[in-house]
Amino acid sequence: MKSTIHELRLQKNISVSKNIFFALIIIGQFSYAQNKIAKDTTKTEQHLEEVIVTANRVVTKRSEIPVSISKLTAKTISETKPTGVYEVINKTSGVLMVNLGNEQHAMAVRQPISYSSYFLYLEDGLPIRPLGVFNHNALLEINQFSLNNIEVVKGPVSSIYGPEAIGGTINFITQNPTLYPTFKVGIQADQFGYKRMQVAGGATVGKVGFYVSGLTSEQKNSWLAASDYDKNNINLRMDYAITTNTKLIGTFMQGKYYSQTSGSINEETFYSRNYSSTTDFTYRKSDALRTSIKLNHNWNDKSESFITIFHRDNKLGQNPSYGIRWTPGQTTAKGEINSNNFKSYGVLAQHSQKFDFLKSNLIIGGLFDRSPNDYYSNQINLKANLNPGGQSVNTYENLGENGVKLANYNAIIKNSAGYLQYSFNVIDKLKFTIGTRFDQMNLTYTNNVGIVASGEKEYSQLTSKVGLNFNLNRNIGFYTNLAQGFAPPGLTAIFRKKPNTGTATVPAEFYYNLSPAKFNNYEIGGFLNLKKNKLTVDYAVYYLQGKNELLSIRQPDNSTDYQSAGETQHKGIEFGVNYIPTQEWHFRIGGTNAKHKFIDFKVSDKTTDPVQRLDGFEMPSAPKWVGNSEVSYYPKWLPNFRTAIEWQYVSSYYQDQINTVKYGGYNFFNARIGYTYKGIEIYTNIMNLTDKLYAYNVTKGNNTSDKATYTVSAPRTFMMGIQYNFDLKK
Repeated sequence: MKSTIHELRLQKNISVSKNIFFALIIIGQFSYAQNKIAKDTTKTEQHLEEVIVTANRVVTKRSEIPVSISKLTAKTISETKPTGVYEVINKTSGVLMVNLGNEQHAMAVRQPISYSSYFLYLEDGLPIRPLGVFNHNALLEINQFSLNNIEVVKGPVSSIYGPEAIGGTINFITQNPTLYPTFKVGIQADQFGYKRMQVAGGATVGKVGFYVSGLTSEQKNSWLAASDYDKNNINLRMDYAITTNTKLIGTFMQGKYYSQTSGSINEETFYSRNYSSTTDFTYRKSDALRTSIKLNHNWNDKSESFITIFHRDNKLGQNPSYGIRWTPGQTTAKGEINSNNFKSYGVLAQHSQKFDFLKSNLIIGGLFDRSPNDYYSNQINLKANLNPGGQSVNTYENLGENGVKLANYNAIIKNSAGYLQYSFNVIDKLKFTIGTRFDQMNLTYTNNVGIVASGEKEYSQLTSKVGLNFNLNRNIGFYTNLAQGFAPPGLTAIFRKKPNTGTATVPAEFYYNLSPAKFNNYEIGGFLNLKKNKLTVDYAVYYLQGKNELLSIRQPDNSTDYQSAGETQHKGIEFGVNYIPTQEWHFRIGGTNAKHKFIDFKVSDKTTDPVQRLDGFEMPSAPKWVGNSEVSYYPKWLPNFRTAIEWQYVSSYYQDQINTVKYGGYNFFNARIGYTYKGIEIYTNIMNLTDKLYAYNVTKGNNTSDKATYTVSAPRTFMMGIQYNFDLKK
């Protein structure tokens, strides 16, 4: 019966998506009819690497930004043809986006592999989530087919973007309306039951431009048991040129996602390549809506303002496999069903003013975001079917809810912020940048678990940065910065009961009293352009000091206890090298060498000592080396043909906080081949080319009896696709 319900839902989603798909085709044909006489009078597109939007919310030359920032261009995204955004994000030096299956993910940017709220995810410059409602899986909502480019800032940019912009900030910039009618449609599939249809098109008609893109994907009966999923997304942007200096921009995004969650596996199952699952009832689902209206005005060539009104409506529900609590040898277990829903209404405004004095520039802006948030988590009973010997589980059975509430709250989050940034040139080659931002988060809540209580919480913080750029010439540049960042604890951590605190009345001490995490970043870096830009080098050396960093400690029954570390330290070097000796050959080498450790941290371990000090210990899930490199070949003898080999490397790391056992890490290869003829592009991506066995992530609790869990990687996968690209200009 459950399978039938899932199939009906899947068929319904596919039917809706097909209607969207064919509607987009009609729109594309209409745009062609309306614009068939348009002529090109604009200059060719400038090099995208030269300008950046994300660092200051305005177009800025990369050489004038005192931070480490990378841009993944439309060409890179198009040639990658990613099924999940991690496939393209990982091409950025210093970044590891961990694939957890079915577009679910974790992140590591100047942090260990983390599920914490130290990464800010943006879509067209607006945060995907409100403050306090971070979700490490938020990027599964991204429409890969709508992307024009991706900008990745490494390190804190809280002085502009506020809380959570600490380890990294990733801005997914969707496609602008095209001047000429463009249209593309494609399908792709692999041998493991994955299929995707996608379509996009845009044009400009008089003063109105638009671009619309949609995709529908599904996976059934894959290599991994209980891993079916389906996803449907549509993005729309419309621009209206009120005058030559004033533009109104509207955006719309809607996405629906449903996935079974097979969960991690034990060591024996992993090494035997037994891709089974202990559950067939766990799931994750998302229903997301984001809209915005932006009014942008250029007063003159030195003055620009914008105001954006935005709305978010998000529902995220799950019966998570990680929520299963089981004690070895027992025939019963516990699980949970939870739902996290919010609606946001906000406004963002900014003004940028240039001055002749010292060639300076002032940016001043403000934000108000009101987000009602509701959350509940209800416990369910499970039957644990044991393997022979009783030390592991073969399968779990869902016996239904038992009336125990793990969490249930209603909250209204209000985030008010103001920021300013001033940059100026002492001499032509030396630019200083100073910035500061004040954030205030007000939280009005009603906690409905145990003793019902209402109240208010407030978190406020002033964050600042100082940086300078020294550009010796167009080919050699340096920068340095001192920047601060902070992140208040997430609401689910604040209002969720601590493990093993009973089910009757719930006094305040049964909840977490967590302080905001604060960070100071010290950094130097630079760039080199050599051999007439055929060889480019980027590098950054950083020292990131954290206080009150929120950490999770796995308990013997697989539950999680939260603690704030007194102090942590993150330091490393990031580097990227691009070499293009000829038009045919492109070489890219990127990576990071980093060390993440506890400076002041103590953890309870109930099976050994009451308290263990971990000062000087390495943090878990923190590989010292991460690298991604690629060789691409574009033969002159076969125009419009491309091929590339990509190498991903992750070194060993500790599985637990007390540094008793390591996972050996992994490396693997991907290959991509494509050929375009008269607008028809045929391609194949061979992922995990050598069919290597590895795990995306391996973790273990601090107790000696705890067993490691493995998030298994996919075997060699052949992704085949065909796409038709139409551009009237061409």
